[in-house]
This record gives sequence, C-alpha cells and structure tokens, in this order.
Amino acid sequence: MTDKYRPLKDAFGRFVTGIVVATCKDADGKLIAITVNSFTSVSLEPPLVLWCLDNRASTYSAFMGADSYGISILRADQRTESDRFARYAGPPVTEAEVEYWNSGSPILKDRLAGFDCKVVARHDAGDHVILVGEVTKFDSAEGEPLIYFASNYIPDSE
Repeated sequence: MTDKYRPLKDAFGRFVTGIVVATCKDADGKLIAITVNSFTSVSLEPPLVLWCLDNRASTYSAFMGADSYGISILRADQRTESDRFARYAGPPVTEAEVEYWNSGSPILKDRLAGFDCKVVARHDAGDHVILVGEVTKFDSAEGEPLIYFASNYIPDSE
C-alpha cells in the first residue's frame, strides 16, 4: 500500500527533532503514554509548551479527557522506550516506570528532562490537535538527547 503522504512526511522529516514521551491517566485511571516529536516550548511567562496529537491515535481520547499531562524528554540511550510508545496501542507504561508531581499526571522516572503540565488549551489543526500546557514543575539532567531525522534516529545505533 502506497502512502500518499510519504513525500510530505519526507520533507517534514528534514527538520531535526528530539523525542519525548507524553503521559497521562485516562478516565479509568489507566496509565497512557505516546511517543512525540512535535514538542516545543511556547512561552516563558507563563511557562507554556505544546505538542501535537493525531486524531487517530489510540491515546487520543485519554489526552482529550485529561486536564494535565507529563512530558519526558528521552536520552540518546532510550530508543527502546521511543519505539515502544510509538506503536499504535503498544505495551502500556507501568506504575514502576513513573512518578507523580503537582498535577498527578505520570512522568517517566528515567528521562533527560521532565515537565508536569496543566492543559490550558486545545486547538484543532487538520488531522491533529495541538495541546498547550502550562508547566507547573520541571527538572533536567545532564546527558545526550534522543534525536530523530528523516525517519531515523541519530546516530542510528540499531
């Protein structure tokens, strides 16, 4: 099956991005995680970040119903985690892998940086929704980020 969007995806893929995992709890309290490369800072005052979620994602309803979410920036050695949460309805995140900060949203314990975010806006944008969050707490550590370019990790170690 040919992907009619492949040329556009290839062009978008020429922009280097980092990789994060967005996390929340659904209405039943189940832990939800998805790999994201559309994360960016928006504002320092107030501290705002955003990321984009595909309307067809298995995690869509959970994030649309959540009033907060966690963002965990992945380290260069966390490709396995990125691949795991990039799958449609992939293996779930577990309680042993997360911690909770101000909002009560899960944040991966193992990360390069973390952000606890309260949802302040959602904007429909084509086949995605833009989730804007106000950062209520954050941390960061030394290390190298997981980098994505042209549909591949850099360096491509696997």
